Amino acid sequence: MDRLDSMSILVTVAEAGSLTAAARLLDTPLTTVSRKISDLEGHLKTQLLTRSSRRISLTDAGKSYVAACKRILEDVGEAERIAAGEYTAPKGELSVTAPIVFGRLHLVPVLADFLRAYPDIDVRLTLSNRQVNLTEEGIDAALRVGDLPDSALIATRVGTICRVFAASPGYLKARGIPQKPADLIGHDCIGVQGFTGSGFWSVADDGEIPVRYRLIVNSTDAACEAAKEGMGIVSVFSHHVASNFQDGTLVSVLPNFRRETLPLSLVRGAGEYLPLKLRAFLDFVTPRLKARLAAEA
Repeated sequence: MDRLDSMSILVTVAEAGSLTAAARLLDTPLTTVSRKISDLEGHLKTQLLTRSSRRISLTDAGKSYVAACKRILEDVGEAERIAAGEYTAPKGELSVTAPIVFGRLHLVPVLADFLRAYPDIDVRLTLSNRQVNLTEEGIDAALRVGDLPDSALIATRVGTICRVFAASPGYLKARGIPQKPADLIGHDCIGVQGFTGSGFWSVADDGEIPVRYRLIVNSTDAACEAAKEGMGIVSVFSHHVASNFQDGTLVSVLPNFRRETLPLSLVRGAGEYLPLKLRAFLDFVTPRLKARLAAEA
């Protein structure tokens, strides 16, 4: 069995959605495609595809294996181009994930410059606050907020982000400006589900302050909009409200009291061989994100 050939066929089947469509794309008899997949499953002693009359779907084992196949095939292709002396520029598709708001505000502008600089690289960007498994989901690089657990991932620190308190000038005029963290107890507060915790806001040296949520929403954008409407004080990361501080629609509350500061890192899978497209991405994006974070600090 030509394992690389079988892996390539499996990836095509997974992307095409059916054996018939894959056979058409590969210009290969359907029986050959089916036999190659069966041989691969026999070699692995596990089922990779669930077949129906019209479509196929990947099993859990199939999803992980296809993601690994993609990386292996790309690495082999890259190595062959380099060995043959045909390499001219990084190329291929990169899969990247980042937190929703930070990705929109900071990573997307950097990616625009990156794509102009590397016309042969395509990027698939997923903005999600969910911490994805890079291996299982075929992700090349991810931006992660917070301390990283011990793992096989390689991390590069690009900066830090901190939480801030913010409110509209109108709200503060009507309700008064907090002078110390304990003053938050008497104010209306806006919470973000899964983001601002369980009814306590922490301030360095002052511990946790109990707050009353008058409104809880499930997105930071909505929380910031509610704060602009004068509905209360919001606790978010500084990049969420940087533009609002600049235009005056929101102002910083308790700016002299230190809030939680968290590291921001670019992570990738471990491995001795780093695809040139990923190396180009890391070398391009890392200093630019560092500069953007430094300018916002």
